[in-house]
Amino acid sequence: MLGFLKEPVVVTAEINVNLVALTLMGLITRLWGLCYPQAVVFDEVYYGQFVSLYMKRIFFVDDSGPPFGHMLLALGGYLGGFDGNFLWNRIGAEYTMNVPVWSLRLLPALAGALCVPLSYQILVELHCSHCAALGAALLVLLENSLITQSRFMLLESVLIFFILLAVLSYLKFYNLQRHRPFSGSWWFWLLLTGVACSCAVGVKYMGLFTYMLLLAIAGLHFWHMIGDQTLSNVSLLCHFLARGVALILIPMVMYLSFFYVHLALLYRSGPHDQIMTSAFQASLEGGLARITQGQPLEVAYGSQITLRNVLGKPMQCWLHSHTSTYPIRYENGRGSSHQQQVTCYPFKDVNNWWIVKDPGMQQLVVSNPPRPVRHGHIVQLVHGITTRYLNTHDVAAPLSPHSQEVSCYIDYNISMPAQNLWRVEIVNRESDTDVWKTILSEVRFVHVNTSAVLKASGLIGASLPQWGYRQLEVVGEKLSKGYHQSMLWNVEEHRYGKSQEQKEREVELHSPTQMDISKNLSFMAKFTELQWKILTLKNEDTEHKYSSSALDWITMDTNIAYWLHPTSGAQIHLLGNVVTWASANAAALVYTCLSLWYLIRRRRRIYDIPEDSWQLWVSAGGVCGGGWAVNYLPFFLMEKTLFLYHYLPALTFQILLIPVVLQHLGDHLCRSVLLKSMFSALIVAWFSSVYFVYCTFSPVTYGQPALSATELKDLHWKDSWNILIRKQ
Repeated sequence: MLGFLKEPVVVTAEINVNLVALTLMGLITRLWGLCYPQAVVFDEVYYGQFVSLYMKRIFFVDDSGPPFGHMLLALGGYLGGFDGNFLWNRIGAEYTMNVPVWSLRLLPALAGALCVPLSYQILVELHCSHCAALGAALLVLLENSLITQSRFMLLESVLIFFILLAVLSYLKFYNLQRHRPFSGSWWFWLLLTGVACSCAVGVKYMGLFTYMLLLAIAGLHFWHMIGDQTLSNVSLLCHFLARGVALILIPMVMYLSFFYVHLALLYRSGPHDQIMTSAFQASLEGGLARITQGQPLEVAYGSQITLRNVLGKPMQCWLHSHTSTYPIRYENGRGSSHQQQVTCYPFKDVNNWWIVKDPGMQQLVVSNPPRPVRHGHIVQLVHGITTRYLNTHDVAAPLSPHSQEVSCYIDYNISMPAQNLWRVEIVNRESDTDVWKTILSEVRFVHVNTSAVLKASGLIGASLPQWGYRQLEVVGEKLSKGYHQSMLWNVEEHRYGKSQEQKEREVELHSPTQMDISKNLSFMAKFTELQWKILTLKNEDTEHKYSSSALDWITMDTNIAYWLHPTSGAQIHLLGNVVTWASANAAALVYTCLSLWYLIRRRRRIYDIPEDSWQLWVSAGGVCGGGWAVNYLPFFLMEKTLFLYHYLPALTFQILLIPVVLQHLGDHLCRSVLLKSMFSALIVAWFSSVYFVYCTFSPVTYGQPALSATELKDLHWKDSWNILIRKQ
C-alpha cells in the first residue's frame, strides 16, 4: 500500500533563464531607491487624494476614468497601514511618518518591472527569435521614461502591464488554437485575455484602445475559421460562444465588479456628493442622508418640499424665493412684472421650502389619510415663508428675453391675473398613474396656461445681477425649444405639513425632517449615475506648464519636471531615451515602407520573402504597429489637456516593433556573411548608445545623484526641454 514511498518523488521544471534574468533586472531598475524622494512627486498630489479618501471610506468621483486603478493604489496604502491623514496640496511636500511611501509606490513599480519579461514573451509568441525578444525586453528595461513613470504612485505603468498581459494572453491562446483547442491551457489564456482587457479598461479608459484592437484581431481570426471546411457548424458555434463569453461577457461583468467594490468601500458622504442626484446622496452615510433618512416617500397635497434641479452642474441649486421683487425696469430698458423674485439658490435655506397645494382646496396641511400627487395632477406651489404662489406669465425673463419670467404672484390690483397652476409630469415614471416620490421621481412642471416648463436657465447661463443677489435665473421655457436636464426637478427634503397657521408653519419649516421611510438605490442605479457622471463631468481644462500636443511626443520635443529638491540640484524628469525614441520612429517608417513595397510586389505575384516570413511580418505589424496606432492617433481627436505620459502605451508597442524590423532586415536583406557581420556590429554599437543614453540621463530618472548646474546644462540636448537650473 505504501510502495510508492520506496521511490523518491522527483519534480522537474524548465526554467527560462532569460525570463528570470529579465525579471530580476526589471525589479532592480524599478525598485531601487523606491522611497526616494520622500516627497510628493507630480501627479502623486492628484492620486494621493483618492487614496486618502479610500482609507477614510469617503465617496468621490474622478472624471479621468474607472476606479480600478485607484483601488490598486489604495491597496498599496492599505497594506502599508496608511490611515489617509496627509494633506495632498502641493508637489514637493515632504511626506510625514504615517505615509508608507514604499508601499504606495510598490504596485506601480512591480507592474513596470513585469513589463520587461512580458515584452520578451510577446515577441516569442509572435515567432520572433529569442535574440529579437531579448532585445525588445532590454529596450523596455532601459527606457528612462518607463522607469520614471513606474517608480511613483501613478497609473501608466499599471495600464501598460495589463495591456501587455492582454496581448500576450491572446497570442498564447491563438497559438494553442492550432493544436489544442478547448484544452485547459487554451481556456486559461482566453479567459486571462478577457480579464486583462477589463483590468486595462478599469485602470484608464485608454485601455479601450488595445481592447478594441484585440477584439478586431479576434474577429479577423474567427472570420478565417469560418472558411475552414474541416470545422463543423457545432464546433464553430462553440468557438464563437467561447470568445463571446471570454472577450465580451467577462470584461463587462468585471467592469461592473470594479464599481461594485468601489461603491461598497466608499459609503460615506464627502465633498464630491454635490454633483450627484439627491437619491445618490441620500444613499451615503452622513451628509444628505442625515437629513433625508426616514422622510415620507410619497408627495401629497399639503407636503412641504424643497426642489433640487436635476442637472446639478456646474453647481447644485434649489428652487428659491424671497421677499425682493424684480426691478420695474432692467438696465437695458425692458420692463418686468415687479413680482416677487424666484431663483435657483445654490445653498440650503429656509426660503427653499414650498408647499404642494390642491387648487380646489384652501388647506396647506396633509389630510389623514394623505392624498398622494400623481403624474398629470394639477398643483399649486406655495412659497413656505412668504405664502405667495409660484407663477409665470407672458412677460420676458430678466436674462432670457425669449423665455417667460417666473415669479411669486403679488396682487397689485391691475390687469395681470394670477397664473399659478402647474401640471406635474414624472419623466422617469413606469406608468401614467405613478405617484410623485421623494428623491426618486424626476419631475417636470408644465404651466397650465402657457405650456411653459419650469427651467433653471441660470445653470447654463449667467447669474442675476446684484438686485437678484447673484442667484441663478429661473424661467418658463417653451417645450418647443427642446428638452434639457435643467427642466427636471426632484424633491430632496420632504415633510408632511401639520400647521395651518403661518407662524406655526414657519417654525415647522425651520425644524429638521425626520420620519419613518428610508430610500435605497439599487447598485445598477448607482452605477448608471456614477458612470454617466464620469463620462460627462469635465473639469475645466486649463493650459498646464508641461502640457503638450500629440505631435510633440514622437520626437520628444517636450519633457515634464516631476520633482525638484528644495536646496540641491537633484530633480526628476519624464524624459525618454533619445536613441530608443528615434529608433522606434525609424522602425515604424521602415515597416510601413517595406509593407507597401511587399504589397505592391505581391499584387504583381512577385514574392520577395517566404510565406511564413510574410505571415510573421504581418502579424507582428498588426500587434506592434497596430498597438502603436490605436494608442496614439486617437489623441489628435481629444479636446483635453495632454501630457507626454499619455504617449507611453503607444511608445511601448513601437519599441516592440524595433527588433521585429531589425530581425527582418538581418534575415532577408543582409544575405552575405560580410553584410550580416556588419549588420551585427551596427546593432551592437547602436545598443551601446541606448545604454549610454540610459546611464547619462539616469540622474534625472532616479533623482540621484544631484547634478551641478554645468552637468544639468549638458543634459539640455534639446532647446524645447525644460531642465531646471537654480540661479547661483
